[in-house]
Amino acid sequence: MLEFRNNYLQRLFFNLLTKDLIMQTFLKHFLTVLCLLSFLDGGFLAAQLNSRDVVERKEGVLRIIAFGAHPDDAEMQVGGSALLWGALGHETALVATTTGEGGHWREGGGPMALRRYDEAQKAAKIHGVKSFGWDIQGGEIDASVENRGKMIRAIRQWQADIVIAHRPNDYHPDHRYTGVLMQDCAFLVNVPYVCPDIKPLRKMPVFLYAYDPFQNPPFRVDIAVAIDDVVEKKLDALMVMETQFVEGGALGYLDPRTASTDPKVREELRAESRERFRKRFVQYADAARDKLIELYGQEVGSKVKYAEAFEVCEYGRELQKRALSTEEIRTLFPFIKKKEEKK
Repeated sequence: MLEFRNNYLQRLFFNLLTKDLIMQTFLKHFLTVLCLLSFLDGGFLAAQLNSRDVVERKEGVLRIIAFGAHPDDAEMQVGGSALLWGALGHETALVATTTGEGGHWREGGGPMALRRYDEAQKAAKIHGVKSFGWDIQGGEIDASVENRGKMIRAIRQWQADIVIAHRPNDYHPDHRYTGVLMQDCAFLVNVPYVCPDIKPLRKMPVFLYAYDPFQNPPFRVDIAVAIDDVVEKKLDALMVMETQFVEGGALGYLDPRTASTDPKVREELRAESRERFRKRFVQYADAARDKLIELYGQEVGSKVKYAEAFEVCEYGRELQKRALSTEEIRTLFPFIKKKEEKK
């Protein structure tokens, strides 16, 4: 995603010339050229990609971007919903805000970062999404102005209607700070002179937290999605992430089997992980049962076995004083349909 890592010069010059519209326009184009030139020789401003990465909106197509702290988090949080959006022609991007290179008990550094990136790309093909990653080491992301700029630009470039991330009260600091960054972006994505190198969004997205079981405060289920029809495909995508779900991730050393290269042992570990996730998604459905019944109707909602759930962040689309209406939920999640009850 397009990223200018330091926009200090833009802010400085714009502040000096705010009274002259012609000079502002000239300066905007001049600085764009400057940024593109400077990254070629490692200059003060650095760009990763170019303006062609700003997507063009298609009529009637929803655009969703989900931020997970590591290459597996967004896949776990929204993989089922992404499959359902994709089946209707909508487009989802999953972004890992760190490389996750510290997320393995035996390997680390660049080689592990590359393995986890490759796993995310394989999972993205199964989910039918785009997958991106930031070059920040796992365990080291913070809610800095620089990282806020990364997220603002990613949201703007994807032209997001929906933005999803962790809640900022989570066991892992990378999860927490990713959630804080999303909160900090919720207003600023519309502000022209914040990250002025890329156009602000004209319409405020809806910002959502993905489900977690933490209790201080408890998760409020505002949206529940039945994923029974796509759960096997979601599990297929997660199982290609072998560093985490076959080799045990950061704490894999606690199970001696994770060091094995025996295909039978690895398949046993994969099967166990798949079953753990299946049980997890059952727990999500049970936690979201009331909302599932509300959105899908008693007959369908009471029988949903697997689910994903989301809580609305009040900092998004004019939701400080009200909840999303059922009609708005169905517009954003058009696969949620209520079966008419028999009278």
